[in-house]
Amino acid sequence: MWLLVFLSLLTPDAAVDPREMIRKCVELDQSNWLRMKDYTWVARETTRHLDANGKVKSVEGEGWETVILYGMPYRKTIERNGEPLAADRLRKEQEKLDRTVAELERETPRQRETRVAAYQKERAKDREFLKELPDAFDFRLEGDAKIDGRETWIVAASPKPGYRAKHGDAKAFSKIEGRIWIDKAEFQWVRIEAKTIDTISWGLCLARLNPGASLVFEQTRVNDEIWLPKRELVSGSGRLAVVKKVTEEQEIDWTNYRKFKVDSNIVSTR
Repeated sequence: MWLLVFLSLLTPDAAVDPREMIRKCVELDQSNWLRMKDYTWVARETTRHLDANGKVKSVEGEGWETVILYGMPYRKTIERNGEPLAADRLRKEQEKLDRTVAELERETPRQRETRVAAYQKERAKDREFLKELPDAFDFRLEGDAKIDGRETWIVAASPKPGYRAKHGDAKAFSKIEGRIWIDKAEFQWVRIEAKTIDTISWGLCLARLNPGASLVFEQTRVNDEIWLPKRELVSGSGRLAVVKKVTEEQEIDWTNYRKFKVDSNIVSTR
């Protein structure tokens, strides 16, 4: 009897299992990732090259529109370094798009079905490693916060000692810690902050990311039906090809999400 009384006094947040929340987030992320093919969008990437003191040495950027061509996204560059493309470059981009459309129009229904199926299979594989996330970390509920008017839980994550990754991309989990903000109403992750606590290497150590590198990733609710990327900021130092030291800050912003329609015209956003 006393146990029932005690449980009745628990607040909804106190009864939440952080690991199960993360598991639900991963399931929804897999669904969002596959359904992203139903949308077009505009993205802008800015890369800031930093000196040893963290000051900006140079900045470069690119903007592009992603459109859907016969079941697959196509990336069309629309700006460089914050400026619209020059007329000749814009013409070349349009010519490239026209050639791609012409090639796809010549496909047989069977060829198109095979191509799109292969693409969807690869997209699904891109996020497979995230399925290990609930088991690769220890989670702790730290409280709550409001982001963009939405109530969220804050969950801290630290590598689980002794966890052995199954997927190659999941091996980096043992060298990362961070926090995740989860929407209370829909169990979607709204914000992720992570940092490396050890060196991460790729390709037989040809590329390395040093401890202290950071990631901020944000999502937004689109069309009252799906959560899609809003902003990503990655900063840190490392090496390329073993000898080249690199210190950069890379930011990507996604905007202008639109539901794709088969009969939509492909037009520039400018």
